[in-house]
Amino acid sequence: MKKKFDIIVVGELNIDLILNKIGGFPEVGKEIIADKMTLTLGSSSAICASNLSSLGLKVAFIGKLGNDILGQFIMNSLEEKGVDTSLIIVEEKLKTGATIALSYEDDRAMVTYQGAMSHLSMDDIDEAQLKLADHLHFSSYFFQPGFKNSLDSLFKKAKDVGLTTSLDVQWDPAEKWDMDLEKVLPLVDIFIPNEIELQKLTSQPNLDMAIDSVRNKSRYTVVKCGNKGSILCYENKKIRKESFLNNNVVDTIGAGDSFNAGYISKFVKGRSPEECQIFGNLTGAVSTTRSGGTHAFKNYENVMEIAKQEFNYIEK
Repeated sequence: MKKKFDIIVVGELNIDLILNKIGGFPEVGKEIIADKMTLTLGSSSAICASNLSSLGLKVAFIGKLGNDILGQFIMNSLEEKGVDTSLIIVEEKLKTGATIALSYEDDRAMVTYQGAMSHLSMDDIDEAQLKLADHLHFSSYFFQPGFKNSLDSLFKKAKDVGLTTSLDVQWDPAEKWDMDLEKVLPLVDIFIPNEIELQKLTSQPNLDMAIDSVRNKSRYTVVKCGNKGSILCYENKKIRKESFLNNNVVDTIGAGDSFNAGYISKFVKGRSPEECQIFGNLTGAVSTTRSGGTHAFKNYENVMEIAKQEFNYIEK
């Protein structure tokens, strides 16, 4: 039976206030100037959901917001991109989260107020909701304490009702990296960390050892390596694919989440792991051609036009 949604994304919701063209790095007691500012949809989960929808998939979101102007901005932004927001919980007593992002060429520094995102938990998700979709994506484990030590239960519940799953852990602001991969990864089809996160999660001194420590624990491990491309591991294969280099990066906010959207969009359509990897590399690069994580993703045709113009890529 065809499901209502291709994908349900569970995760954090916040706005991003992005500052670009900054004259140095802030110091306590001093003030510097940024020549450009963008207010946009933030959070790894929401950027991924928005871009998945722009790529042509039917996407719903489960998350938590405050009843405030930032929360309404997020709802409007998701709905404008075609994401179903009917499963999002709005609570009067909570405030919506926000991130201030300082963008410096190929990297950034961020400060986040968690707000409502830290109140989402397993109690807010039931089996009937999961049955509406074919695939579950979860992101930003360390920003959502409601799933601490219970994320495996969410993935097990998804697996029990026939969903495929994906996980992007993201950064741990406390830098403790206390997540039980042994419990979670066997329930994950696509594990999508970046290279630094994977080393932190596995406590390994280099990337190759980190990859070896998690190989075959999930169905696919896909490691994002920024402008060095990505590494895909499954069965006995370890495949490196170069990035689509952008020599005029606008900013890197959401590039990893856009990679996720590209990879997952092809995965749910039954494409080969290598095709998924290449398309993830492409959508990650496309993201860097515009400010914010979603502005380069109007629709599939627009993404392909940017890919052709900026990277000489034509889909076969």
